[in-house]
Amino acid sequence: MKFLLQRLGFYALTAWAAITINFFIPRLMPGDPVQAMLTRFQGQLSSRAVDSLRTLFGLDQDRSLWQQYLDYWGNLLRGDLGTSFTFFPTGVSEIIAQSLPWTLALMGLTTVLSFVLGTGIGILTGWRRGSWMDGLLPVTTFISAIPYFWLGLIAIALFAVKWPLFPASGGYDNGLVPGFDWAFIGSALYHGLLPALTIIISAVAGWILGMRNMMVTVSSEDYVLVAQAKGLPERRVMLAYAARNAILPNISNFALSIGFIVGGTLLVEMVFSYPGIGYILFQGVGAKDYPLMQGVFLIITLAVLAANLLADLAYMLLDPRTRREA
Repeated sequence: MKFLLQRLGFYALTAWAAITINFFIPRLMPGDPVQAMLTRFQGQLSSRAVDSLRTLFGLDQDRSLWQQYLDYWGNLLRGDLGTSFTFFPTGVSEIIAQSLPWTLALMGLTTVLSFVLGTGIGILTGWRRGSWMDGLLPVTTFISAIPYFWLGLIAIALFAVKWPLFPASGGYDNGLVPGFDWAFIGSALYHGLLPALTIIISAVAGWILGMRNMMVTVSSEDYVLVAQAKGLPERRVMLAYAARNAILPNISNFALSIGFIVGGTLLVEMVFSYPGIGYILFQGVGAKDYPLMQGVFLIITLAVLAANLLADLAYMLLDPRTRREA
């Protein structure tokens, strides 16, 4: 319990620091986002609207920085992340709520599948080292070194252009209205299959290599040798003794991967023009949309912190030494 309270306090302090930094970033950046917006909408917005826009975006010069900071926290607690410049007058919270499910569906499924497949294959490869499965290592090493967005470009060139089996961009067919009907779900799955396969092929190789190396190291430990000397079934020794300890670093990496589910697909979503949060962030950066960038960065930061907390909890369950230290 002491360990858990310490970790919760640490992550609460980190979250406060991240939110505070997120507040100051746009205010320390050069330029005036409101004037940039007025320039972009020249002829459509009156110069008299400057004060109203500053108040709307929380940049009111009549209020001190401390008052703006308190207003920022008050808006956060109400779930208000501000108003987007790019999609004005749509709120940032609404934009993120629309794009986040696409990223969670794509990256969530691919992260879990690649972890399960890579860890399972890595356990078998490391336990049966010297077998024919070791012949796959050069291939996995080569694949793990290839950036997934480059694989995406190759996949588009082959399977969307040369052999038009899959669509090259978008999240669903034009003309469909997003909803829980078979036509839309089928179209979304069809459009997401190529980017999903790209991410899985690229990610699974790294999980295989990491788990295989840890299994080779753990297999020579005394407790594994003693379990084998006792005549325990090979499957039990492999899973309950070797894999349980070898998987700990992978659990930590998996938790970090979960944290980066929110923002880790920026390049893939750019390549496939997939309507996820990474593509929205790309649009926000291009338009200098500070509220949108703030909102996305905040969601990514909180997701990473939550994932690290889950990793600590998983360590407590899997490693008794952690509980004794707590």
